[in-house]
Amino acid sequence: MGMDVLAGRTAIVTGAGRGLGRAEALELARLGAAVVVNDYGQPGRDGSGEASATPAEEVAAEIVAAGGRAVAHHGDVADFKQAQELAGLALETFGSLDILVNNAGILRDRMVFSMTEEEWDAVIRVHLKGHFNMTRFAAAHWRDRAKADNGRPVFGRIVNTSSEAFLAGSAGQPNYAAAKGGIVGLTTSTAAALAKYGVRSNVICPRARTRMTDDVFGPAGPAVDRSPDPLAPEHVAPLVGYLASPAAERVNGQVFVVHGGMVALVDRPRVTAKFDTAKDAFTYGELDELLTGYFAGRDPAESFAATEVLGLKRSRPY
Repeated sequence: MGMDVLAGRTAIVTGAGRGLGRAEALELARLGAAVVVNDYGQPGRDGSGEASATPAEEVAAEIVAAGGRAVAHHGDVADFKQAQELAGLALETFGSLDILVNNAGILRDRMVFSMTEEEWDAVIRVHLKGHFNMTRFAAAHWRDRAKADNGRPVFGRIVNTSSEAFLAGSAGQPNYAAAKGGIVGLTTSTAAALAKYGVRSNVICPRARTRMTDDVFGPAGPAVDRSPDPLAPEHVAPLVGYLASPAAERVNGQVFVVHGGMVALVDRPRVTAKFDTAKDAFTYGELDELLTGYFAGRDPAESFAATEVLGLKRSRPY
C-alpha cells in the first residue's frame, strides 16, 4: 500500500469506522501495519441508534482492497470483556499486538447545571473507560512479552485521543472536557509505568471536520486552488503514523495539538506565579492583598490562561 515502516506490526484503532479513526487506520495500513478496525457502529454521535458492523467492515475492506491486511471488530471498547476480546482478536488474527490507537468517543453536550447523570456517565464511560480498558489489555500483553524474554524491551505504541477542551475548557461539554483531561492523566501515567518495557504512550488533541464536530466547523467549503480542507482528518493521521513508528522511540508522555498541517507540542503545566507569606502562615488578609492584586483586571470569563493556547479564544475547542 505504501511505505513499510510498520511492516510486520499489528495495530488496533478504535472508533475507526468513520472520521479520524478511519483516516488513522488507513494511514497505519499505508505504512505497512496490519489493522484491526474497531467500531461499534452506532449512527448517532451521542452513541444513539442501533449498533452496526458495517462501518468497521467497510474500512477493513477498503484496506484489503488497497493491498493491506485488516480485520473488522464490531464491539464496545467501554465494555471490559469486549475490550479484552478486541485485544485477543489482534493476536489471534495477526499474531501480534504492537500499536494501540484509542479514538472511540461520543458526545452528550449540555451545560453543567442541566446535565443529567446519564449524560455524564455515558461520555466518561466511552472516552475514559474505553481508553483504560484497551490500555489495560495491551499493557498486560506487552509486560508479559517482556517478562517472557528475560526483561528485554518490546515494541509497543499507544496513541490516545484527547482534546483542546481539556486545556481551554468548553462551556457546554463538562463531561467531554473532564474525560479528555482524564485521558491525558491516563496517558502520562501509562508512559511512566510502561517505559521500561519498551512501550511509548502519547496523546493527541486533534482538530478535524467529522460528524462529531459538524456543528462547530460546519461543512467543508469549496476547494481553493485544489487545496485540501485544512480540517480534514487526513491532516491528523500522519502524526499518528509517526507516533506509532520506531522513529518515535524517544517520544513518550507527550501531548500534541494537531490540525491542518500544524503540529504543536504542549508543555507540561508550569508555575506562573509564586507567593510566599511574610509570616509563619498565610492569613486571609495577606492572601487578599497578594492574590486580589495579582488577578486585578482579569476577565472572570477567561478562567484559565490555557484559553489562549494556540490563539484559541472562546470558540468551542476540539
